[in-house]
Amino acid sequence: MLSVRDLHVRYGRSVAALHGIDLEVPEGGVLAVLGSNGAGKSTLLRAISGTLRMHRGAVSGGDVRYDGTSIARLDPAAIVRLGVGGVPEGRQIFARMTVEENLRAGGIGARSATGRAAAKRRVHELFPVLAERAKQRAGLLSGGEQQMLAIGRALMSGPKLLLLDEPSLGLAPKMVERIGDIISEIHAQGTAVVLVEQNAVMALRVADHAVVFEVGRVALAGTTAELAGSSEVQRLYLGGHAESQATAEEEARLAEVHRSRAHGLSRWAG
Repeated sequence: MLSVRDLHVRYGRSVAALHGIDLEVPEGGVLAVLGSNGAGKSTLLRAISGTLRMHRGAVSGGDVRYDGTSIARLDPAAIVRLGVGGVPEGRQIFARMTVEENLRAGGIGARSATGRAAAKRRVHELFPVLAERAKQRAGLLSGGEQQMLAIGRALMSGPKLLLLDEPSLGLAPKMVERIGDIISEIHAQGTAVVLVEQNAVMALRVADHAVVFEVGRVALAGTTAELAGSSEVQRLYLGGHAESQATAEEEARLAEVHRSRAHGLSRWAG
């Protein structure tokens, strides 16, 4: 569904942000993108969503293809119409508008009124609180509810690929777990996801493949089971920073997910 080949991105004339990035997301897959601040994770999402120019950036080499179509130099609206939706870092909801108005704004890119209605039903099924608070100003929602609204607004265009930039940022551990479950549900419904996260425990739990960015390059790539077993990933993301990233319960769930996947693969192979 998504193919990034030898992608180079610059900001202005002098700042090289990405250097020869290669990655793929199959239809219905979930790719986690890990890395420290400044590694280039958000820049990758900007290159996919067509929003680089809003940040004075540009693709200087390589290509991004979605469903066989080159989108590296398309404008954001055209990319949304093709089927790519996104939630930027910090949610960026319309605080003065109601929950209903935020969702309506997200549905502008839907292909038809029928599509908008179906998307709205899906959003309300995923997030019942948004239906309950439809007339409430979005700025009065809690942080977790605002993140739900941001995701719901992106789903209103009916995307086949959803880009999520740090959806767990600033949320309590229980809400992080809830957001992870929501991403898994969205995936189960057939939407592919590119998940940029610093919470590696949650990201590796919900994704099937992952890449680790370091200074604008892919340092590690593989299945989530492979990366979770990597000594480097454990040291940087699952070890010394584990207390700040997730609860022990989340770590146990991650281990159980990988045990279940390994059991399922062995049965399939047999």
